[in-house]
This record gives sequence, C-alpha cells and structure tokens, in this order.
Amino acid sequence: MDLVIGPLDLAAHVDEALAVQAVAFGLGPDEVAVRRQIVQRHMQFPGARAWGATVGRHLVGFVYGMPNSRTHWWSTVVEPYLRAAGNDSWLDDSFVITELHVHPDHQNRGIGRRLITTITDTAAEPRSILSAIDIDSPARGLYFSLGYVDLARQVHFPSAPRPYAVMGARLPLRRK
Repeated sequence: MDLVIGPLDLAAHVDEALAVQAVAFGLGPDEVAVRRQIVQRHMQFPGARAWGATVGRHLVGFVYGMPNSRTHWWSTVVEPYLRAAGNDSWLDDSFVITELHVHPDHQNRGIGRRLITTITDTAAEPRSILSAIDIDSPARGLYFSLGYVDLARQVHFPSAPRPYAVMGARLPLRRK
C-alpha cells in the first residue's frame, strides 16, 4: 500500500472527504449536504487545517481541526457538560479535532493514528479536545491509546441520536 499522509485542501476536496465520512459514519445524502456546508464554514476559521491519507489518487482518510474558541457552536453545546464535570477549562488553549474518518476498507492499519498525530503535531496549543460517540468503539480505543481521557460523558448534541463523550489529551500525543 503506497499510503501518503499530507496536507489536504479540504475546501477543494470536500466532496471526496465527505464520501469517505459517509461510508465510515453511515451518512445519508441529506446529512452529507449539511456537513458540506459545515466543513466549508469551518475551513474559513483562523488556524483551521486538514490532513489527508491517500492511496494512489484516492483519499482514504482525513482529519481536520482548528484552535478551539468558546464562541464556536460545538463549544457552546459541550461547555455545560464540561463545567458540570469540572473540566470546562479544557475549552481554552486547545486544538479541537473536528472530524477524523478512515474508509472502512482501510481501517485498522494505523491511518487514523497517523492522521491525528500529524495534525496535532502542528498545533501550537498544549492540548487537544474532541468528541466521539459514547460507546466502546475502535475510535475511542484509539483515542485512549493516544492519551485522551474522558472529560464529560453522555453529551447530547441537537439532532444526534446517540450521546457523545468529550475527550481531551495533553500534546504531544502518546505514541504507541
């Protein structure tokens, strides 16, 4: 496998990235359309950046994130949960991993690990935060192995059918 991890112009490759996310996360066309607008908006934020994993000319995984701001929608939703757990200071001076997805045909090969460590290695912030569906899953297993810990659990996002966990890690991430 000729895997290449490199910077990704996500605005220019949003449809290709969302095709990966749709398969990895089971999204329908309406959800993809909404996420397309969200991604385009996010990539306008100061410090937003993305990395992609390609095999040949095919994008098989991507990650994107940005320095967190308490004014961002995500932060306003998770802040009460973090505050209740005594962890709302994690919203300050953190790099948020907004999305990380690897096509199912390419999972369990270390691609997600390489993507998240590569993007966080470029962060000026001393820590990283993210949210993941609050179940025992390979994604949460990866995050725990990198040094992420649960900061709040059973976080409910509007229109999300399942609760999420907010996780945080000091940077640099632990290497395995």
